[in-house]
Parts: sequence; structure tokens; C-alpha cells
Amino acid sequence: MNKKVVVLGGGTGLSCLLRGLKDFPVDITAIVSVCDDGKSTGRLREEFNQVAVGDIRRVLVALSETEPLIEELLNYRFQTSSDLNGHTVGNLLLTAMTNITGNMNKGIKSLGRVLNLKGKVIPLSEDNSITLMGEMEDGSIVEGEHHITECNKKIKRVFYKQEPKVSKDAIKAIKGADLIVLSMGSIYTSIIPNLICRDIIDAIDSSKASLMYVCNIVTQPGETDEFKASDHIKLLNSYLGKKKVNVGIFNHEKMDPELAKKYETEEQKDPVILDKENLTDIEIIEDDLITDEDGVFRHDTIRLGLDIFSYLLNQKK
Repeated sequence: MNKKVVVLGGGTGLSCLLRGLKDFPVDITAIVSVCDDGKSTGRLREEFNQVAVGDIRRVLVALSETEPLIEELLNYRFQTSSDLNGHTVGNLLLTAMTNITGNMNKGIKSLGRVLNLKGKVIPLSEDNSITLMGEMEDGSIVEGEHHITECNKKIKRVFYKQEPKVSKDAIKAIKGADLIVLSMGSIYTSIIPNLICRDIIDAIDSSKASLMYVCNIVTQPGETDEFKASDHIKLLNSYLGKKKVNVGIFNHEKMDPELAKKYETEEQKDPVILDKENLTDIEIIEDDLITDEDGVFRHDTIRLGLDIFSYLLNQKK
């Protein structure tokens, strides 16, 4: 029987992690944050009174076992002068399936069967009133995930305008997990939104699973400026309950100097330094995890999947 791995996150980071992990014999459940309110997702939320579908679409694509052309189709974004402008095909399909089946969970399961998913996908909540709030270092309060991301101020903390009702399936999956993984990604707007729900924290605390964090390769302006590896762990632990992160996966590969310089000057992003001397309370897994995709740093998804699977095998022994 395969080990049960529950991964919490959102955005590109979660989908990248799952793309590699699905190639290994594990039982995957992805719990996806649903507070995005920009672009196509925001328009669909407003028009159809539903939770954000953009990150769910990315995860469905990542876990699918269909032809590459289908992946291209689901991610296709219309560029037109009509109301379709900016919408992706996958977002529209997921919205349609939700309306047909009656709720988002059923819509995901139905579309998942069509896509031959290698795992389960669960939205954190189906509460469309879910609104992420951000308190900035200057004391100002910003409402809405995309406004938080675009405000160009350093984030002090995030919270919900009103705590949403968490999916019972998500709670059940966490409690029954052999390993809980906090994925790489935007730490304040993709990862922590899963951790500011009391029910999620209680489920993590009651689980017997280890709690793993896959650390980002580079810092993110406004969120993790000048953060070292230990700073990421400290921040996550400040939102967690009794159970803290006890194992982390970190990159120790040096970046291409020219590309690193480009990141620093054009995007204000720096490599995350692995400061092992400040990580005395967790198990450290370090690997060469950088891959260059058309001039963009990404995690090597296969190596990352192998690191997670190897950890599970060693646990079993």
C-alpha cells in the first residue's frame, strides 16, 4: 500500500512539486489555497459566486496523465476583444463542471476522471467569501490577494477577513497522512493561507505524520527579502500550532552567475542561502535542485520528487 502524502500550497510552486512527485508510487492529495482574486479567476469568482479556480487548474494539469496537447489546451488563454479575453480554457471548464455537478469538489472529481489524475485535488474551502488580508510593515491593511501581491510593500502578516469553512475532505486527508508537505511558492500568499485556518492547524497537530517544507530557491520581493533558509522555517512555524516543521528540503546548488545577476537586478530576487548552523531542530535534506527553463530558475521536479519519496522509504525502514 502506497504512503499517503498530503501537499498544501498554491500557485506555480505547488503544481511544479506535484509534476515530479506523481512519477513515484505514492498516494497524493493536494490541498489548494483558493483566495486568488485576480485576472480570469477573479472575474469568474465574481460572476459565478465560486472560489478561485486558477491554482486548482494548475494542479489538475500537473497531476494529469493525458497528452501534452491537452495540457496546452487547458492552459490556453484567450486573447480577444470579447468577454473571453484573458480567460483560460481550464478555468472555464472547471467553472462549467462545477455548475453541472452542483459544487466545486464534485466538479474537480468529474474533470479529474477525464484528465486521468494521479492523485486527489481538494480546495481548502468552497466558501466564496474567502478574502485574504495583508498587514504591511507600515501598518496599512490591504484587501485581496492580488492587491497584496501588487502593493510593493513588505508584508508583516496575513489573515482572513472572515475565517472560511474548511473542507472536511481536507481535514480528513491531513489526519490520515503519512507525510504532510508545505510546498515551495509564495510563502505569504500561497502557503500561509492554508495555515491561518484553525481547523487545518488542529488537523496537523493531531496527525502522526512528519511535517516537511520544500524551501524556495530564490527570495520574493515584499515577502521574503533577505530571507535565509532558517527564516522561512521560522516564519512558517510562527503560523503553525504544536507541530512544527521537522524536515526540510533545500537547494545547495550554486546558480549560474549571469542568470543570478539578472534575477537580482530585474526582479530583486536573490538565492536563498542554506544556513545550516541555524537549522538545528530539523532534519536537513539538501540536493542540487536548480533547473533552467528558458532563463527561469525552477526546481528540478524529478529530483525533488525523488527526495520526498526517498524520505518516505527511509521512514519505513
